Amino acid sequence: MRYAIVHETHYAYAAPVALSQQLLRLTPRALPWQRCLAHRIDIDPTPGERIERDDYFGNGVTQLQIAAPHQALAVVAHSEVEVSAPPTAAPAGTQPWEVVRDRVRVIGPNPSLDAAQFLYESPQVRCFAELAEFAAPSFTPGRDLREGAQDLMHHIHRSLEFDPTATNVSTELHEVLALRRGVCQDFAHLMIGCLRTIGIAARYVSGYILTTPPPGRPRLVGADASHAWVSVHCGKAGWLDLDPTNDCVVEDEHITLAWGRDFSDVTPMRGVTLGGGEQRLTVRVTVTPTENA
Repeated sequence: MRYAIVHETHYAYAAPVALSQQLLRLTPRALPWQRCLAHRIDIDPTPGERIERDDYFGNGVTQLQIAAPHQALAVVAHSEVEVSAPPTAAPAGTQPWEVVRDRVRVIGPNPSLDAAQFLYESPQVRCFAELAEFAAPSFTPGRDLREGAQDLMHHIHRSLEFDPTATNVSTELHEVLALRRGVCQDFAHLMIGCLRTIGIAARYVSGYILTTPPPGRPRLVGADASHAWVSVHCGKAGWLDLDPTNDCVVEDEHITLAWGRDFSDVTPMRGVTLGGGEQRLTVRVTVTPTENA
């Protein structure tokens, strides 16, 4: 599948901004199953300083500074991406979840070192006993890790209601568990917290999903905005991407933008301003399929 993506972010300020410094994570990742064919970010007003680099997790970052006074800021990212279904863990026999849990903690030069950094608490994913209790029915002794992870995804999808008014970016995980409602960020954080609490490495993935699905396929929840899902470390079988908001294994309708420990590592746009007063933010995402070359 080939997609054209437009991600628009507009800030309107009540008073002039004297200085703005921003970090953008709006560049799709290059992956074995995903190619970024074209990409540009248009910024108005034009920044006086602009630096392109990768962050610790290998995500593309655009760092910019605008020193000229302004009362509006527009950032529009245009991307063309080709996606195939990512390699996933085998349907059965990946490994019992306890085996993967124990091996990822082994000290030494082994393939699990990359996964180990996604085992522990992070700023927006705290681990507590109720998460282990929530996950326990999915991870019975000796169960295949892929089966357990997918069962947990089903459990979260059944237990939480998608509600864009119930939470915000700073809502803590224990509140989400109590409310049983939230947005894709909350679904992903809950699943990651459950997995990490029982010793399974999991990372937060940000990206996009198809705005208008092919005929006969349902429109996914989270279209027209940035989306989030979970990548579960399955030991030797690699990483398995699961979308608890839509209760599905990630295939070619998901476009990967960035990944990290939680949302705080992959915020599409984050920065500081000097002045400006109150601000109004408008974000719009459009993902449309295009003809393959």
